[in-house]
Amino acid sequence: MPTTQRVLGLLDLLQRRAVWTGPELAAELGVTTRSVRRDVDRLRDLGYPVESERGAGGGYRLGSGRRLPPLLLDDREAVAVAIALRLAAGGAVAGVGEHALGALTKLDQVMPGRLRERVADVSESMVAVPGTDTPVEPELLMELGHAVRGSEQVRLDYRDRAGRDTERRVEPYRIVVLGRRWYLLSYDLERADWRTFRLDRIRAVHRSRWRFTPRPDVPDPATHVQHSVTTAPYEHRASVVVQAAARDVLECFPPTFGTVTELRPVDHPDGPACRLETGAAALGELAWYLGRLPAPFVVESPDGLREHLAALAGRLAAAAGPVGPHGDDPATTAGGN
Repeated sequence: MPTTQRVLGLLDLLQRRAVWTGPELAAELGVTTRSVRRDVDRLRDLGYPVESERGAGGGYRLGSGRRLPPLLLDDREAVAVAIALRLAAGGAVAGVGEHALGALTKLDQVMPGRLRERVADVSESMVAVPGTDTPVEPELLMELGHAVRGSEQVRLDYRDRAGRDTERRVEPYRIVVLGRRWYLLSYDLERADWRTFRLDRIRAVHRSRWRFTPRPDVPDPATHVQHSVTTAPYEHRASVVVQAAARDVLECFPPTFGTVTELRPVDHPDGPACRLETGAAALGELAWYLGRLPAPFVVESPDGLREHLAALAGRLAAAAGPVGPHGDDPATTAGGN
């Protein structure tokens, strides 16, 4: 194998796995461990921070350097990155669009023709409609990312749902993307409870440099944030059992509108069923939302919801008018054509 091709092959292996031993790399490349050491030095000369450690558990691995060296991507990785950059160009993070397009242009210049056509097919078929949400600043996103990864306590300048400016001291655990919005799952130290914060309402992040010990009772980030956004904030909350598979209900109630849980056959032996939990400011609104469900459902709570569903059903039936035995309105079918 020519030297250049072998060095690129070594780089590809180092990007695939965290740690490789010298003999493992030599076996993969079909060379001696001495050649591996020489090729590692060539990568270092090119700016790749290849770290090495002797002894049990040691080996070679890519570290973080002072500058970003070129990356090797396989076909599927290159297509995935190109599509992600295309989405980022019209995404919900402020200031990223121009840089995403610049990176996409560079990638397009070196991408093989067959891959460029695949990316072009997807890109040309996509239309990004700008959202109305306030975009998230990338600096804030990176600050929170560092704090989450380093288990570092932070102080947030936060504007709550009512528009009040507050200060919150929290332990950040996860950043969750729900629809077009970004949320932070944190443990609020003042309230001694788990809280969800919208990133576009965070005015500033003050890192403390104080590390915290992760708590043993961390809730599932996706489930907790979804429940906090779709159910907890509302005065009226509903739980209904729908006689349909969860995937069918999710078409009417996406994750930003409610939490859908598939029921086990032992809990509902009469066929596919799921539980929908959602909320609204008024019971009448809940009745209207639930009227969009694609299958029959049973109200578990609240009891007052049934009265509003009955009233809605009556109005809809009156609007439909009388229906003939074959589904035709007599008023429109009388007298032939």
